[in-house]
Amino acid sequence: MILVTGGLGFIGSHIALSLLARGQEIVIVDNLANSTLQTLERLEYISGMYIPFAKLDVRNTPALNKVFEQYSIDTVIHTASFKSLEESNLKPLEYYNDNVSSIMSLLRAMQRMGVRQLVNLSSLAVYGKSDAELTEETEFNYNYPNPYVRTQQMVENIITDTYRVDHEWKIVNLRLSNIVGAFEHGVLGEYVTQLPKNIVPLALQVAAMQRDCIELQNQAETDDGTVERSFLHVLDVCDAVLATLNWFTNQQGCLENFNIAHDQMTSIQALLDEVAKVTQTEVRVQPAVYQHQELAQLGAKIEKAERILNWSPKRPLSQMIEDEWRFYLNTLKGN
Repeated sequence: MILVTGGLGFIGSHIALSLLARGQEIVIVDNLANSTLQTLERLEYISGMYIPFAKLDVRNTPALNKVFEQYSIDTVIHTASFKSLEESNLKPLEYYNDNVSSIMSLLRAMQRMGVRQLVNLSSLAVYGKSDAELTEETEFNYNYPNPYVRTQQMVENIITDTYRVDHEWKIVNLRLSNIVGAFEHGVLGEYVTQLPKNIVPLALQVAAMQRDCIELQNQAETDDGTVERSFLHVLDVCDAVLATLNWFTNQQGCLENFNIAHDQMTSIQALLDEVAKVTQTEVRVQPAVYQHQELAQLGAKIEKAERILNWSPKRPLSQMIEDEWRFYLNTLKGN
């Protein structure tokens, strides 16, 4: 059985559904900080299955221990963390408390029960560097002044130290680029709050005339002044997780890192142009009043994942936007 932490969030819920579609048994834990029980209902409706769920905070180790005692868990997919670089500048203590405490609690619970197989969803931001061609050998910039980046570096360091003294662990850090998209046919996707933390939901609000415009920073050292990112379909992330689980079956003990990204970089302005094209609306922007430090480029080489996991992204940016827009329209209609 596979435990999915944060399994009702955007990425976690899609991973959960992809596991169910392949006959895997899962249990979900989520504290509902960035999710809703409607997602659990939707997962059960789509899959036609009862899904074990525990409403708890992963930082609550005694409660987490009970989940491990109740279910025969052999693998954990850890998606429960706060993920906004901008928000972390405003709420550093929340990010350190949530992200770092969560991995410590989870590893302690796994160690106690003898569960040694973990897929940790990390981020390309963990490198703390502006680069279009990051590799897994790129050294971390520990001086980058962003709490989210630092928490991800701490998480991976904690994992490394844990493996160093116990080589029975099988651990993979999947360093993800910016995730967009939704499940096919608009049946599952990212629920958009009134104040989204990501650029695509903000753009969709403008396209749906629920927001006047987007504040956009345009002072980056790029061709159009907006930062460049690698955008990846959430279902490509699911494929990477499944490929990792398959790879685990032939490993005795391991700690590996894989960049999981699209090989094509896209500026934020080009992304908004694609949103406008898909939605057939104007996505209005205005210069951001508050300018904060951003990594000008965040992209990666994925040869290692291609070679070892036999994984590569399959879905283009247009499909990412189309799928997310379809789900967003469905939610506006109450579907």
